[in-house]
Amino acid sequence: MSPEPSPPRAGARLAADAWESLFRTQVTIMRRLQSDDIWQDLTMREYDVLFTLSRAPGGAMRLRDLNEGILLAQSSLSRLVERLEARGLVARAVPADDARGTLVRLTPEGARLQRETGLAHVRTITEYVGQGLPPDELEALIALLDRLRAAQAGIPARTAVRHDPAPEDVCAEPGPEPEPGSSAGGTRGSEGPQRAR
Repeated sequence: MSPEPSPPRAGARLAADAWESLFRTQVTIMRRLQSDDIWQDLTMREYDVLFTLSRAPGGAMRLRDLNEGILLAQSSLSRLVERLEARGLVARAVPADDARGTLVRLTPEGARLQRETGLAHVRTITEYVGQGLPPDELEALIALLDRLRAAQAGIPARTAVRHDPAPEDVCAEPGPEPEPGSSAGGTRGSEGPQRAR
């Protein structure tokens, strides 16, 4: 006789379990991506900046918009952009309509390095993610995550004060995997899943 199915989990518990599963999956895959041998010329955090710029119109973004796209503290992003500029991978300028702003533009060398690194990076992602789930389940996963992300715009924030992430990069280099019941789960919070591509 087969066991009876478990009863549905309550709303708060279900949301916490979903978040913990999402977080742990991200940590597991990001650790594997970090150990790839393609990061000789760029760190993952540097690649994330170049990748984000490559998707912007004309390969350029205002610094504040770039900051929103990659989840770095403003001061950390400014220093990272300075290092990339010193290597000739990005260029900074003052926007014509905003004397106090900063426009960051991908240079031809930065675009070349981003493409080369990106091709190798995608091959690794295809191996770790593409072999983990069949295509129909990957399509369903994309749809679910897109809906979850889009839903956040309509959910009021619990606090009015927004704290910047720690100066360390929260995009590309997650820390040790949390133990069960740790800060990865539910309302106890974490920096959350980050991008890799």
